[in-house]
This record gives sequence, structure tokens and C-alpha cells, in this order.
Amino acid sequence: MASIAMPKSELELEHDLSPRPPSRFWTLCEGRALFELGSFYLARPLLSQLPKGDGHTVKVLPGFMATNNSTVPMRNLLRDLGYDAHGWDSGRNVRVDNALLHRLETQLMRLNDDSGRKVSLIGWSLGGVLARELAKLHPDRVRLVISLGSPISDDRKHTNAARLFEFFNGKEPEPMRGGRFQGLDVAPPVPTTSILTKTDGVVHWRGSVQKPSKSPTENIEVYASHCGLGVNPSVMIAIADRLAQAENVWMPFEPSIAQKWMFPTTGYA
Repeated sequence: MASIAMPKSELELEHDLSPRPPSRFWTLCEGRALFELGSFYLARPLLSQLPKGDGHTVKVLPGFMATNNSTVPMRNLLRDLGYDAHGWDSGRNVRVDNALLHRLETQLMRLNDDSGRKVSLIGWSLGGVLARELAKLHPDRVRLVISLGSPISDDRKHTNAARLFEFFNGKEPEPMRGGRFQGLDVAPPVPTTSILTKTDGVVHWRGSVQKPSKSPTENIEVYASHCGLGVNPSVMIAIADRLAQAENVWMPFEPSIAQKWMFPTTGYA
């Protein structure tokens, strides 16, 4: 007699390490990003008191299907903290092709040449994947990389946006066909921080966990939605702390006693 497969319980799913998109429950809860945006502006006076920067250039890359408009609040805060913050110059983040890669490289080199200093890269979702790959191509020009809810596992099964991404880019985007963007799970040779949330409704949190590397890497967990990562106050605290480190001096993130409640330490096993 054929056996009948019973549906997995929530506990079994939590311990199932096979790649899969996030729970539909968290996807349906992504609307809470509006409350995170509201909390960002409510906390804005306090966020302006975060550690000040040294004036180096920061480039912020938007997520899939998004534009520079999505990163305006973050970039304005970074400017207030003393950084030379820039968006990218590539419009809406839809097509990952050689033309995009050329624009990313050209802008990075220009920002590096104009300032005479290495550039920090912050990428939200797909933008974080691009930031990491850009750092691999030009590690001599990049100071550090911070990704926000980015699918860096090298397996698109971790995101429920895979079909839409492949509709615009095919199974293998143009740079991959040319031998680039291979091994997305390998960290670039610069300090790299992955900020993730276990309640992400677009990218399963396991797909955002960095593996140990020869270069400094870390994972920082926050309470947030995927669409709220770019404005969530706890994310801003972590970003400001990471950027404020002196160049070539890196230590893992350690929230203050007053901030610990915002950063769960549930582990990534």
C-alpha cells in the first residue's frame, strides 16, 4: 500500500534546511513596512545622534524593481551623519546585464577617483547581491559591503521573486553567461555585513546568511519586514555603527545594552 505524505508541521519546516521561499504568512505581512517607515521618521531626531562618519563616500543600491526613491530616507540620514551618500545611476533595478555591470563599475571608479578614498556599498535585496559582486571585481576600491535581506545563497529557491526575476533576466543573466556572478554565496574580500530578518516575506532568511570567510563577515538579525529594511530604525543603527569604523579596522557588531532588545540572537542553524 502506498504511504500518504503528511504535511510538515511548523516546527519541522523551521528545521528543514532545503531551499524554499518564506512563509506566505510573512509575505502577506509585508504591509507592516509602512509602520517601519513611520517609526523611521518618528525616530529621526534620535537617529541623527548616531555615530558620525568620516566623510567617506557611500553608494546605496536599491532592491529588485525599485529605484533610488526607495533609498532616499536612508541616504538623507547618512548625509546628516557626515557621509557623502549617493544613489546609483541605473534607474529601476530590473535587468541584470552587462550594460548594468558596466554602469556600476564606472560609477564606483568615478566615486573612488573623485574622493581618493575607498567607497562603502550598501545594497537592499538584489542591490546587495550586486554590491557584493561589484566588490569582488574591484576590492581595491571598496571599503566594506552591507547587504539588507539579500538572496546571497546562490539558490533562487530562497526567494518568492525568482520567477519574476527570471522573466526579465532568464535563468542565467548575461553576466553569468560571461563567467561572472558565479558563487554568489562567496563573500567578497572586504569586510561584509549581512543584515537579515527571520520574518522576511520576500527572501527566506536562510538565503541571507553569510558563511564564514577569510575576509571579515558577519550576520546581524533584526526585527523587520523585507520591504522595511531600508527604513527600519534598528537597521539604521547597525549601518551607522558599521560605517563609523575606521578604514582597515573592523570589529563584529555589538549593540549597546540599550539597543540589545532590537537585535535578536536566535542563531542561524
